[in-house]
Amino acid sequence: MRVPNGGRRLTKDHGNEMEIAEKVRSFLTSNFYIADPAELASDASLLGRGIVDSTGILEVVAFLESEFGVTVADEEMLPSNLDSIDNIAAYVRRKSS
Repeated sequence: MRVPNGGRRLTKDHGNEMEIAEKVRSFLTSNFYIADPAELASDASLLGRGIVDSTGILEVVAFLESEFGVTVADEEMLPSNLDSIDNIAAYVRRKSS
């Protein structure tokens, strides 16, 4: 039997996209310099605003893999999946389904 999500079985529900987004926001504000976290829009480009760089993306991926039990394949490291809090939350939700 093939197990989805890169062979890792998810053992808990990670909540809806809003709950996932809050966990991601908390991680970002704790680990990256964000002048005013209250003004970080969920759809703001993390790369475009200089919040994360290529190394930072790897840190975000490591967080997603450990926190949510998803495996992020190299070909999935795209702005459409990882460049905003909204994109990350939607991506994690899709991978968790």
